This record gives sequence, structure tokens and C-alpha cells, in this order.
Amino acid sequence: MKIDMTDLLNSITENLKRIDYIKPEEIPNIDLYMDQVTTFMDEHLAGTKRRDEDKILTKTMINNYSKNNLLPPSVKKKYSKEHVLLLIFIYYFKSILSIKDIETVLAPLRDKYFSDEAALSLSELYTEVCKLEKSRIKPLSESVQEAYESSFSAFSNIEDDADQKELRLFAFICSLSFDVYLKKVMIEKIIDELSAQKED
Repeated sequence: MKIDMTDLLNSITENLKRIDYIKPEEIPNIDLYMDQVTTFMDEHLAGTKRRDEDKILTKTMINNYSKNNLLPPSVKKKYSKEHVLLLIFIYYFKSILSIKDIETVLAPLRDKYFSDEAALSLSELYTEVCKLEKSRIKPLSESVQEAYESSFSAFSNIEDDADQKELRLFAFICSLSFDVYLKKVMIEKIIDELSAQKED
């Protein structure tokens, strides 16, 4: 099966434009039992799944997040809106960071902004971060377009059309992967610095 790269690129950029986030007002204002939390996350994050059978969140995951200090324990087996917001952050972080790194990143949120007495609510913090992320979609689309154009002008010395397309696709994947790799390295360096400051 041949991949039409123009169609693929158009599909990627259209998907980027449609990326949205769970609004705090969509999260119930009442505390939820674990089953209700997993159902809520499944319904609202279904569009982020790569495959239909992929799990967004399970009871085991929630228990592990609590055991690893990513998530404060439930209160009388119920989870608050703040729990759900932290679970959303965890969901996005877990594809690129270790549990230990996520714990380091979320510690200030858990310790300073989880309670009702916090100067800034976790909902306000979450909304601000999501606005910043939405503002990155256009520059990211442009960066993907640039990587595509660079990759698909490579290997011009390859005469076989099928081989050339295959190598250009490989170059495009490498270009996108390198971008992810560099950002992951930067994130890990910041987290290592945060960890070192905690130990001082």
C-alpha cells in the first residue's frame, strides 16, 4: 500500500487544528467514584487514542498514581475535580516521561494548588497552561510543514521513484523524531535541576 504524503501531511495538520482540551467546566463539580472517573476520561479523551482498544485510564493506573505520589489519595473513595485535572496532566505526560519525572513535575501542583485554600485554583492553572498549548498549534503545524518540505527534497540522487519516496518518508519520520528527542532531553534536564534543588 502506497502512502500519499500530501494527503498524510494534510491529515496531520488538520488533526493539529482540531486538538482541544477538556474544559474545567466539563468536569463534574461533584466528587466521583473511580468508575465514574475512568468513564469520564474515556469519553472525553477518546479522540486521543491511537487504537480503539487502547486504554485511557484504568483503576490500576489510578491506584499506581496514588502509590507513586502523583495523585493525592481519594477521600472516602471519591475523586474531586482537582484529582481529574491532575489525571489529565498525567495522561499527557506519561507518553514521554517516567513516573518519577511526572511526580517531580506535578509535586508543586499537588502540594500548593490542590487545596481550596490555594491562591490560584488548579482549574485556573490548568486553563492557563491549555491556552499556552493551543497557541503552539500554528507554529507546530508550520514546523511540521518545514520538516516535510526538507525531507521530501532529500535523496534527489535516487533514481528509483519507489525507493526515493521510501527514503524521504524515513527522513521525515527521523526529522519529527529528532524534534521530539531534543525536547525530551530538555524536559529531563529541567526535571533533573528541579530534583537537585529539592535535595539542597
